[in-house]
Amino acid sequence: RPRCTPRCAPRGRRALGRRHEATLFMVLLAAFEVLLQRYTGRDDLVVGTDIANRNRAETEGLIGFFINMLVLRADLSGNPTFVKLLGRVRELAWDAYAHQDLPLEKLVGELQPERRTSHSPLFQVVFVLQNTPMPSLEMPGLEVRPLSYENDTVRFDLSLLLGENEAGGLNA
Repeated sequence: RPRCTPRCAPRGRRALGRRHEATLFMVLLAAFEVLLQRYTGRDDLVVGTDIANRNRAETEGLIGFFINMLVLRADLSGNPTFVKLLGRVRELAWDAYAHQDLPLEKLVGELQPERRTSHSPLFQVVFVLQNTPMPSLEMPGLEVRPLSYENDTVRFDLSLLLGENEAGGLNA
């Protein structure tokens, strides 16, 4: 395999994605899957992610909760290079996006996995990248700022929620 010189090496996660026709979400998901594989020793992982589910022009301007969860099954068998894994993640994500209209509840109903109240039926790990900027809300005479709150409810064993900031970095 030819070595990549520093001149041709991708600069950063976005450059890596562009170079391999992958989104930032795909690059970060692949990295997260490598981390999960290192900690669990498993080559077959299932990760859930949410999707806005606004893929039709008529729903883009509507107010409401359209989010659906997608099930992404990672195959890390054969000790793939990161680039090879990124290709697998890219194809898997595109396939999942093509079926994003299928509600998770319907998928669970069709597959009928063994149900336990202690965990989610299809995945226990969630990865989310919030890459839509939060618009600032300005109202005359009012100060508007985000409100932080504590949520004591746990739906999954492990959740990684990342958000892009204005500087191009990531917040966890």
